[in-house]
Amino acid sequence: MTTTALRAEHLTRVFATPAGEVRAVDDVSLEVAAGELVVLQGRSGAGKTTLLTMLGGLDRPTSGRVELEGRDVAGLDEAALRELRSTRVASVFQTFGLLPVLSAAENVEVPLRILRVPRAERERRVAEALAIVDLADHAAQRPGELSGGQQQRVGIARAVVARPALLLADEPTGQLDSETGSAIMDLIARLVAETGMAALVATHDANLAARADRVLRIHDGRLDA
Repeated sequence: MTTTALRAEHLTRVFATPAGEVRAVDDVSLEVAAGELVVLQGRSGAGKTTLLTMLGGLDRPTSGRVELEGRDVAGLDEAALRELRSTRVASVFQTFGLLPVLSAAENVEVPLRILRVPRAERERRVAEALAIVDLADHAAQRPGELSGGQQQRVGIARAVVARPALLLADEPTGQLDSETGSAIMDLIARLVAETGMAALVATHDANLAARADRVLRIHDGRLDA
């Protein structure tokens, strides 16, 4: 039986601007199952990033509902949202967001330090995460000593080290060449299959959609029927 990891119902986000209200996301409903990789396609300004930030609890919708593992995300207070983002939701971005003064292993370790995971367990899980993304031999290197693809792999390792239920990726291959970008998408697909987490990846690259279980298309804030 398939378990629904993420559900959004009639999700809407309205922003006030000097020119009037803008509906960045307009009545979006979707589901992502555990172990499913879904690609969200759309041009710049279509609403991809706004949708992801609401699904991950980084922004509250104007109306509608988000459920992660059956919990109403939009209804949580700030403390509960922080805990959810630390433990059950992971994000990967176009900019790698690594701390330049830390090694690859230390960057991956950051979420576990925040969660106060004991040192021995941290070290074991960091080593495991780096091995999963094929960077076990680069644990001591700093971001500036790694290629762009390697830096994004470190970012992915950091995202999954806390064993989240949901991975949200916003244009994760946007700064990479096509070959490296394809390898990153293959890695995300493998992680989804091996860990059973749900993943929603926003991209404008049609070639990457072939690696997804399902493709959703968003236009002017609305999902295509």
